[in-house]
Amino acid sequence: MTRIIADISISLDGCVTGPDPGPGNGLGTGGEALHTWAFSDDPEERRIVRETTARSGAVVLGRRLFDLVDGPGGWDDTVGYGAAEVGKPPFVVVTGSPPASVRLTGLDWTFVTTGLPDAVTAARERAEAASADRGADLDVVLMGGGALIGSAFDAGLVDVLSLHLAPVVLGPGTPLFTGGTPRTLVRRSASATPNATHLLYEVRSGSRAVQGP
Repeated sequence: MTRIIADISISLDGCVTGPDPGPGNGLGTGGEALHTWAFSDDPEERRIVRETTARSGAVVLGRRLFDLVDGPGGWDDTVGYGAAEVGKPPFVVVTGSPPASVRLTGLDWTFVTTGLPDAVTAARERAEAASADRGADLDVVLMGGGALIGSAFDAGLVDVLSLHLAPVVLGPGTPLFTGGTPRTLVRRSASATPNATHLLYEVRSGSRAVQGP
């Protein structure tokens, strides 16, 4: 079964970037501390990155995030989604209009101009096709930015919320949640590594409680 997983690193005060994010400073001031765990040499943190990448049948991101990763100083052979792993999933970008050109031509990009639900549907189709090819269930991963994940959460498009809680307070950064539709979260796992606490929740619609395991 293909799940839609919102996967994002977040600060203790609920932010997904530091203050003043923008071109050349996509994570904002101090925001790089959110992702220390993803670039560490700790064996358990490497395992989480490896297993997440291996289960990614397709990845959805917003246009602002695409412009950052495809721009100068963005992703390369050593930095990017699953850069150190074997194989890379297709990427689906939600955008008002496709870019005139793409720097990262070695990756599989699809640009959807008809909204987030259609982008998730396109990503699900890609993930299901990859699942059939591999003989294993693969996920659709919503990697961000925060506004995209918040919108998907509010719209009831998210099956699983995967948070990597970094031990940092960012102050006036970009919050992940700014209100919206109440959802029930059922905690499925929690684990601590040297640079983050990793929380996995099943998302259930139509209720207002936050439950334990």
